[in-house]
Amino acid sequence: MADFHYEPLSYLDASFLALESRTSHMHVAGVAIFEAAPLQSEDGGIDIDRIKAHIDSKLQYIPRYRQRLEYVPYDRHPVWIDDAEFTFDYHVRHTSLPRPGTDHQLKQLAGRIVSTKLDRNKPLWELWVVEGLSHDRFAIIAKIHHCMIDGMSGVDLTTILLNVIPDSNIEDSPAWEPRPAPTPSQLAVAEAAKSTRRIIDRLGNLGERVRDKRSVGDGVIDKSIAALTSLGSGWLTTAEKTPLNPDIGPNRRFDWTSLDLGEVKKVKNRLGGSVNDVVLAITAGAVRGFLKSHRDYEPGRSEFRAMNPVSTRATDQTAKLGNQVAMWLIELPIGTDDPKTRYELIRERTEHLKETNQALGAATIIEVSSGTPITLLSLANRLVGPRVRPFNMTVTNIPGPQFPVYLLESQMKANYPMVPLWAQHGVGVALFSYDGRLLWGVQADYDALPDTDLFLEAIHHSFEELQALAAE
Repeated sequence: MADFHYEPLSYLDASFLALESRTSHMHVAGVAIFEAAPLQSEDGGIDIDRIKAHIDSKLQYIPRYRQRLEYVPYDRHPVWIDDAEFTFDYHVRHTSLPRPGTDHQLKQLAGRIVSTKLDRNKPLWELWVVEGLSHDRFAIIAKIHHCMIDGMSGVDLTTILLNVIPDSNIEDSPAWEPRPAPTPSQLAVAEAAKSTRRIIDRLGNLGERVRDKRSVGDGVIDKSIAALTSLGSGWLTTAEKTPLNPDIGPNRRFDWTSLDLGEVKKVKNRLGGSVNDVVLAITAGAVRGFLKSHRDYEPGRSEFRAMNPVSTRATDQTAKLGNQVAMWLIELPIGTDDPKTRYELIRERTEHLKETNQALGAATIIEVSSGTPITLLSLANRLVGPRVRPFNMTVTNIPGPQFPVYLLESQMKANYPMVPLWAQHGVGVALFSYDGRLLWGVQADYDALPDTDLFLEAIHHSFEELQALAAE
């Protein structure tokens, strides 16, 4: 039996490493805000020692947070190994705003933190505990590489640190001992043996598959149709360029706002569809209004595509790390001035995506391309060319708990998520629903969108149009 331990990354997880560049950082992030009084120290600051002890005690449930990347010598496929030099204090950092710190200053800090890539020689995460925030609050800025986690499992990780009731107890944590990592030669031999075993297993199962050819055939046909439909939705063509799609730099801005989730659901109930349909319709109206009013750009018949991640995580996988997510590609009708038409078009398009099972299609393309670490985007890059941009922005909507949760004794007041910016994406939108509110996080290229406040105004104006439509 091998006396070393490692875990290969899935091809989807590895693709987020392959897609990272100097200007496109593939980490997800978020800003969580808490009430400060319950965790106040004697000197009036935050009791950082208790917070760090609490976080440290939970790492036993998320072993990936003590692992770093290594690579198979002959194909450079990444694997996880335990980091023998893991240093907790490097990953959990303590800082302060000049009191009384404003939300604007916190947003600026978050933008600076997400403007740099994570060090690939260490576990790919950071938590920044930020005190000094006005109105007796503190914040935690989380930064985690996309190869470790997707939005849905991110909610599961949050539940590890948070509780549904105030709790002052800090869990006992067993001493951690890193498991031995393989040498490069051991890793090469082990992975080569696995590849050989997979081929033998496939051949051994061939007779069983032939005997059950009808069900196998049906499944293959379903996957093939879904994959072809997904490719035909635009993954292999370039989306139209707009003022929101310049060549971006490495620096970021972050801004946020919120809507009443009950009001959003009222619109959904009156107009039909889903909360995600309302989110996409709000975004379509906001993009149109912002481009017309602040970029002197007439959308006309512009085709503006959004990549809308949907979870493929099964209910028995809710506590597992790694990505279980596929991508919808949906055209946002920014060329029409009528909010009713925009909403109806989005409903029709999301229904079509569901009927043609394009989440399965996207997942299937990744599955059949798993000889190399590529996602749909990098597949399109290889087939069409290096400048392909199959969508204009990302819009992702993450459901969260509709009741208060707590970090030790401190209630979380809000949690604003950030989605990575892909090449030529000047802005990305991520949403998190929590305790009756729909929290919008808008991450933008620093130079492309210096007026994020005007984009937030456009979001509210677009929602007001839908509310008026629903009231009719």
